[in-house]
Amino acid sequence: MKYLLDTHIFLWWNLGKGQLSERVVDIISDGSNEIYLSAVSAWEIAIKVAKKRLTIPDEPARFVPSRMQLHGFQPLPIQIHHATRVYELPLHHTDPFDRLLIAQSQIESMPLISVDANIRNYDVEVIW
Repeated sequence: MKYLLDTHIFLWWNLGKGQLSERVVDIISDGSNEIYLSAVSAWEIAIKVAKKRLTIPDEPARFVPSRMQLHGFQPLPIQIHHATRVYELPLHHTDPFDRLLIAQSQIESMPLISVDANIRNYDVEVIW
């Protein structure tokens, strides 16, 4: 099955911070699942590192791809139809990164792995 990671899940998986649920660990660890990381998550990480709101062991341009390769995560590019879908989403959540992840999850029919309770207000399957 295909799953889309929220940015914080990718970071927790790679940095050991936060508490991942047993279900999430099982899904990510199961080699038969395809785990995707959106380009929007790489963008969010780069912005947070640049603003000194996040510390990672290497520059984002090296850290994100190397960790994706290490864990066999697949990239999910941002397409025009992903970006324009955000317009149709109710304003339950105002974070632009999460709104784009929600749109991608809907369009690509991938459950979104996230602890963010606000995402549950949308028509999207959230795994935690």
